[in-house]
Amino acid sequence: MQIPEKVDYIIRKLKKNGYEGYAVGGCVRDRILGREPGDWDITTSAKPEEVKRIFTRTIDTGIQHGTVTVMVDGEGFEVTTYRVDGEYEDHRHPTRVEFTPNLEEDLKRRDFTINAMAYNPHVGIVDLFDGMGDIERRCIRCVGEPQERFSEDALRMLRGVRFAGQLGFEVEDKTLCAMKELAPTIKKVSAERIRVELTKLLLSNTPERLLLAEQTGLCNVFLPEFSEMLQTEQNNPHHCYNVGEHSMWAVRHIQELYGAVDENTPRDLNPYGKEESMDKVNTILIYAALLHDVGKPSRKTQDENGIDHFYGHDVVGSEMACDILRRLRFDNDTVQMVSKLVRFHERRYDGRRKTLRRLVSQVGKEAMSYLFLLQEADIRSQSDYEREDKLTRMKEAKEMYLELLEKEEPVSIKELAVTGNDLIGIGVKPGPRIGEILRQLLEIVIENPTKNNKKTLLTEAQKHITIETR
Repeated sequence: MQIPEKVDYIIRKLKKNGYEGYAVGGCVRDRILGREPGDWDITTSAKPEEVKRIFTRTIDTGIQHGTVTVMVDGEGFEVTTYRVDGEYEDHRHPTRVEFTPNLEEDLKRRDFTINAMAYNPHVGIVDLFDGMGDIERRCIRCVGEPQERFSEDALRMLRGVRFAGQLGFEVEDKTLCAMKELAPTIKKVSAERIRVELTKLLLSNTPERLLLAEQTGLCNVFLPEFSEMLQTEQNNPHHCYNVGEHSMWAVRHIQELYGAVDENTPRDLNPYGKEESMDKVNTILIYAALLHDVGKPSRKTQDENGIDHFYGHDVVGSEMACDILRRLRFDNDTVQMVSKLVRFHERRYDGRRKTLRRLVSQVGKEAMSYLFLLQEADIRSQSDYEREDKLTRMKEAKEMYLELLEKEEPVSIKELAVTGNDLIGIGVKPGPRIGEILRQLLEIVIENPTKNNKKTLLTEAQKHITIETR
């Protein structure tokens, strides 16, 4: 197995000083699968103080649990002493950690067989629990008894679902049964840890494995709304899935659409690069897709022809999305953007330029690239009824939006040809009335951008002053 030179250096230096050292866990699994590991963890028989003595530059990142970060040419690698965990009393943390000189003892405390393999160049792969066999069988299986592993740390159940999504594996029957039995204990896990695993699952190649989390009962604890979405049918020509299934398809399609954004995409239709990292953009998009119809279960009605309707689900859904993301401890920017996208995802282009200007004014230019991606993912996740017409209108909307920007058509108060000071200059008293008049002037120029000149707007503002003084 090929490992990075710096990892090899750490392992060899440990050996030179009389200690064992192995690359361990996910990095070994990923190398076997031909994937590029996100990071390289090293386990060793050396105790933390011995690791600190051997290497010149170290950081005490988790020394109470045996972890020291070794710096090699500016890059950090976590080196952790072989350990045995004590009793778990809260389904999250061991009451104590004991160091051991035995690699087997360290490996058998790990969650899944595919994550319990170690490697170094002198010994090769150490696979005590048939992790290699489970990789060949494409199987997620606990090390030892799954009830014990999940009782130790309840988050491992959601991690198992996440690995199934990332790797395209199936969860072994005994492990799956233990998930169903112990699912309620995940309530002991912090919202932050759940958020991390849920986000990784939704960003995986098979985000629909969230269905597995629902089937095991995990979603009932941290995302009960998804269960309601799966139970809500959509008897409507525009749909061929229930609400939950439709939303999972939307997550997949929005990933594909964002993945197709490249250097040939007009800058104003590319959300990446607008003060956001790619990870942040991805996160906003997948949660907007997942939650865009979260309000439908509570807004379902049926007409005399048996057709289902969901009037107002965008408004209700926006509020629900806000509550869900706050429950999962997301940052305010993500909460606000996703909530806004859910609120406006139903606002479709009707061919009129002023309608598009009004939408941009309400949503904000910073959100339009996100909204276009969400709306197209939504369309592609529906039935084929009128799909081509819908996609054609989407294309026209994007083209008109770019024209709108190129011609600098005003869509916000700050783009008006007058300011609050100008209004004060013609006799408007400072205060809330200034903002009210500016908003009324904005409505005028959204209807007709040619009126966005100082003389015309001050004349319009003067009418309001005259009315007030009568």
